[in-house]
Formats: sequence, structure tokens, C-alpha cells
Amino acid sequence: MRRRDFIRTGTFTGLVAGAGGIGGAGDPLAAIVGGPARRTAAGPVRLSSNENPLGISPAAKDALVEAVVLSNRYPADQHRALVGKLAAAHEVAENQVVLGTGSAEVLQMAVQAFAAPRAKLVMAEPTYEAVTNYQRTEAYELIRVPLTSGHEHDLDRMREVAESSGHPALVYLCNPNNPTATITPSAAIDAWIADAPEHVFFLSDEAYIEYVEDERLWSSLPWIGSKRNVLVVRTFSKIYGLAGLRIGYGIAHPDTAARLSDFASRNNINQLAIAAAGASFRDEALMEKSRKVNRQSREMVEATLGELGLEHMPTQANFLMHRINGDLATYRGRMAEAGFLVGRDFPPMLDWNRLSFGLPEDMGRFCDTLRGFRGKGWI
Repeated sequence: MRRRDFIRTGTFTGLVAGAGGIGGAGDPLAAIVGGPARRTAAGPVRLSSNENPLGISPAAKDALVEAVVLSNRYPADQHRALVGKLAAAHEVAENQVVLGTGSAEVLQMAVQAFAAPRAKLVMAEPTYEAVTNYQRTEAYELIRVPLTSGHEHDLDRMREVAESSGHPALVYLCNPNNPTATITPSAAIDAWIADAPEHVFFLSDEAYIEYVEDERLWSSLPWIGSKRNVLVVRTFSKIYGLAGLRIGYGIAHPDTAARLSDFASRNNINQLAIAAAGASFRDEALMEKSRKVNRQSREMVEATLGELGLEHMPTQANFLMHRINGDLATYRGRMAEAGFLVGRDFPPMLDWNRLSFGLPEDMGRFCDTLRGFRGKGWI
């Protein structure tokens, strides 16, 4: 019996039923790999975590079915196969690719690997906070550099503080930046990397790069062949829609990749995540549909914000930051009551809200809700 047939037959159904079921009557396979989970169990539409509202691709669904029967096996062989696929696609050696449970684990590896007495961690404010969380147990001096008035990384100031003392410095660059969705032109970043001393290490987080339409941004990947102090981090959580399966990867010089691997947990990536990632990677139909839906939702939201006179930042990702009038916590609570979960606090920007783009039909209801808030004087 083929593994897919095993899943679809009563054999698997019986196993599921014996375990108490997986979500009600109907096809158990559909319950596992069903449609897009754009809502929480309680009902609100999720516009808070920069997820892909389309859900996983058909190819990923099929791959999950095929991989279920490998759940009793350690994933070493499949891990190597995915590393090989990623390496070939990026035209690097296999010993330059490191997998992680989401890009977050790769970021954690870097923070731990390059920690040293008197080392600095230099990052924008605001930016993605995971790196900050990971440094708390390490001997870093944390230096936050506010974004420029144009919401770009202040590279001049970041360079000044990273290079001034001669001590090791880890520079975190999330580009496009989270939570602002704005970009820092890659030419300026390249100019710094080209001249930077070896004690300055660049952690380039490219989680949203597949959504970018601005030609001023490109990947830092060309540096990894010649520079040991550059790590490029990618994820399957965003455009590929695999946030819940937790898989990402880093690409670096072989020496750097080896150093990072020392901080990875053994067998960190599970069989299902590997299978779905392998099937999704560079799925052009999925990526194009995701970009199209994202563009439709973005344009709808931007038009509504313009109509209401609410400032918003330019976006090159699947979310944007917009101003609100009033208390942010109150705004979030009212949105939740209306059926929408929106973004958390990102100090010091406490009169701005980060909004993830959902499906166009959901964003249409969101825009109507926003207009209703204006009518009540809430925003």
C-alpha cells in the first residue's frame, strides 16, 4: 500500500478515531491539511503576525501526506536532501547552508555563536525583537539605533558604534524591516560590508525579501563567498505559508556555517517541516499568487488609510505600519471585538499599529470597520 493510500484509507481513519479524532466529522486528511487558517479558534481574523493567509500550497499538502509515515524515523537523510536542494538553488556548497526551526533559531545560533566579552549587539529601533530576546543570556552590550526620519536603518550611526571600540560587534539588519515594512537601500549596506573590519559581523534577515518590488533592495548573498562575517537568513514562514511548521535557513561562508551548526539542536527540523519546505521552495505559482493577493489587500488598505487621512509607511512586505489616533491598547481591543486581531506594541512607536495583510475579502471588512471607527471618533 502506498503511503498516501494508507492515509486516505480506514487504516489511518481508525488510528485517528482511536486517538479521539482530529477535529470533527469528515475526511481526516482535510482536517490535517485543510484550507487557510486565517482565523483563530475563537473566530477573529488574524492580521497580527505577518502570516500568509492563503495557507500552504497543494504541493506542500501532498508532501505532508507522503511524510506522515516517516514520523517514526529520525530526519537525517531528509535533512541532508533539503540542504542539498537549497544549496543547489542558491549556487552554494552544502556546507554553507544551516537549517533552523524557523529563521528564529538561525538568529539564535548567530547570537550565541558570536557572543564574546565586551561584544556589542547593534540593531535598529524598532526592529524584530527575537535577537534582543536571545542576547539576554549573553555578554553583549545592546545598542539600539533609532531609524532615520525616512524609516531606514541609520547605517552611519550603526557603523560608528559597531566599529568605534574595536571589540566584536554583531549588526542585525532586518530588510525589509519588521515592524515598519520599509527598506534600507542595499547599495549602502554593500558599501559598509565591503569596508567593514572582520570584527563586525552582519546578520542579514531577509524574511520578507520575496515580497519586495523596490529595485533598490537585493540580497546580501553575493558576499558569503568571500566574507566570513556575513550571514543571510531566510524563512519558509512568510511567502511559503509554513509559519506553523517552523523551518528556516541561513547561508554563510563554510567556516561561519560550521560555527553556527555547533549551536543547533540535534535533529532540529522534523519530517513534516522538511517535506513541506522541499515541496514549497520556489513554487512559482504559490509565490505569484501570494504576491498578487498581498498587492490587492495592500492597495485596498492604503486607499482606505488615505481616505481617512491616517499616515502609513511605504511597505515592501506583507504588512504595513499606520498611525492611529488614541490609545493603542484600546484600539486593539476594539478591533478584537469587531473580529480582527491586529499588531502588538512596537516601542517607541506607540501611536502606530502594525497590520498584516489578510485575504482581500477580509481586508474589505477591515476597511469598513476602520471607517466605522472614524464615524465613532475612535481613530
